Amino acid sequence: MKSRVLAVLCGVLAPILFVASVNAESPIPQTVNLFAGMHHIEADLAATPSSRSSGLMYRKYMPAQHGMLFVFPIAEKHCMWMKNTFLPLSVAFLDDQGSIINVEEMEPQTEENHCAVKSARYALEMTAGWFKSRGLNTGFKIKGVSELAVRPY
Repeated sequence: MKSRVLAVLCGVLAPILFVASVNAESPIPQTVNLFAGMHHIEADLAATPSSRSSGLMYRKYMPAQHGMLFVFPIAEKHCMWMKNTFLPLSVAFLDDQGSIINVEEMEPQTEENHCAVKSARYALEMTAGWFKSRGLNTGFKIKGVSELAVRPY
C-alpha cells in the first residue's frame, strides 16, 4: 500500500516539479570562454538580476583561470561590493567592446563600493591581483565579451 501511494505521489509531483524547475533560474551557472591575450578565462555568467546580486557570494575557492562576468543591460557607472564574499577579488570594468576601463581590488566581506570610472557594460571578477600580475591595464581588450551583447538571457 505504501509503495502504491508513493508511486501515485511521484506521478503527480514529478510533472509539477519539472515545470517549476524549467521556470526557475538555474542554480548551475552558464559559463563562457574569454581570452585576455594568451590567458584563457572560464567565466560564470551573471546576466540576470538574481545572478548579478548573488555574484560570487559564499564561495570559498576559485581556480586561477576562473571568474565571473557580470553582464549589465545598459552601460552605466556600475559598482560592485563584497558582502558575503569570502574571496579577495579584482574586478575589471569593461566597455561594450570588452576593453578594460579600470580595475579595482576588493577585500572580502566588505560593503565598500568599487565603481567603474565611466560607463561600463560588463564587470569581470577574478582572484585578487589576477589582472595586475598579467599586466592587464586600462585599454586592454578581453576577447569574447563583445559577442555576448547579442545573446538573449
